[in-house]
Amino acid sequence: MKYQSQKVAYAYFLVAMGLFAIQVLGGLLAGWIYVSPNTLSELLPFNVVRMLHTNALIVWLLLGFFGAAYYLVPEESERELFSVKLAYIQLAILVVGTLGAVVSYLVGIHGGREFLEQPLWVKFGILVAAVIFLVNISMTVLAGRKTAITNILLMGLWLLSLLWIFAFINPDNLSLDKMYWWFVVHLWVEATWELVMAAILGYLMLKMTGVDREVVEKWLYVIVATALFSGILGTGHHFLWIGTPGYWQWVGSIFSTFEVIPFFAMMSFAFVMVWKGRKNHPNKAALLWSLGASTVAFFGAGVWGFLHTLHGVNFYTHGTQITAAHGHLAFYGAYVAMNLAMFSYAMPQLRGRDPYNQVLNMASFWLMTGGMAFMTFVLTFAGTIQTHMQRIVGDYYMDVQDQLGLFYLMRFGAGAAVVLGALLFIYSQLVVRREVITPGPVATPGE
Repeated sequence: MKYQSQKVAYAYFLVAMGLFAIQVLGGLLAGWIYVSPNTLSELLPFNVVRMLHTNALIVWLLLGFFGAAYYLVPEESERELFSVKLAYIQLAILVVGTLGAVVSYLVGIHGGREFLEQPLWVKFGILVAAVIFLVNISMTVLAGRKTAITNILLMGLWLLSLLWIFAFINPDNLSLDKMYWWFVVHLWVEATWELVMAAILGYLMLKMTGVDREVVEKWLYVIVATALFSGILGTGHHFLWIGTPGYWQWVGSIFSTFEVIPFFAMMSFAFVMVWKGRKNHPNKAALLWSLGASTVAFFGAGVWGFLHTLHGVNFYTHGTQITAAHGHLAFYGAYVAMNLAMFSYAMPQLRGRDPYNQVLNMASFWLMTGGMAFMTFVLTFAGTIQTHMQRIVGDYYMDVQDQLGLFYLMRFGAGAAVVLGALLFIYSQLVVRREVITPGPVATPGE
């Protein structure tokens, strides 16, 4: 850590990890409700549990992105942050907004739109926080050195914040509502967030492999170009069955097929950089998370996304457990694991405990990744059976759900492994402190 203002990232990472714990525990409860549907049905209905699970995911990932920006931008720009005070004000607004949203959900107040359920005042607070962040980071970058990493990070975060404006637009027409809704949801996770992921991955590869900056930057520009080329019109794969014109079936199918390319490029980039690197970096955990994130993102977002993106397939699979399989693996690989890679790299330096024992951190990677992979396979099989029984044979929805009980039980077991891994990761970052101690020479009598 070279700059004092980088310490602001520590507060963001702490809040993010707290929400991460809440998110996975909420997901575990939701998984159990699939097994035993009446669990807490009156005290905490499933729709509220799901809102807490998905909203906590989105907020802690954003906090991770903001914290990563506050950590890496001073180093890349070679100057202190424009304003540390603004960064803490932004964090306070986001924390208050998060708590307000949770309380609103628990008393039955929400917007009713999936992922965008926040009350209007919370949405406005998020927008204010985003503006504060953009001013802070942009002023820092403009006054310092400009690099491909900061350029791409800024582009991703500016677009991310501007697209949030569509969250305020809620037309009465359901087709228009869904179009604007996907402008936020899809263009976040399959366009602008990919730029943020690429920038963070590029920074980590630069720091941990020793590869020349020019090589890293060339790869990053290719990744960004393919992400925006495929991601923007790839939004069309959500427009297939919401009342939009028929040409979206072809536009959506063709361009969403290309969405595999940036994720394959990111995976290739990570492994090529490590292969070409000259450093034997001591932070093996951060390197493991970086390689794991790019690999799992390729399979989750790329391969599993492609499995049901073509309109002829999507006609049958739309809204089944296949969607859940894709969503879980894609989010975990692309964004969860990438944030945890950044935490693993930055936290030891922020806490002054580098080097540290990384065994628990690396164990948490394999536990979480193994659990998520098993969950994905289980949900894929469940979705395939659901598609056949419900969409082909024509069985009733609830009758089909009864037939999937064993899969939901296995999914719950996989979720328990993910939760255990997540708590182990948090413990490894905040509690364990085992530094390598080299014993000094032993004095002999008479010396």
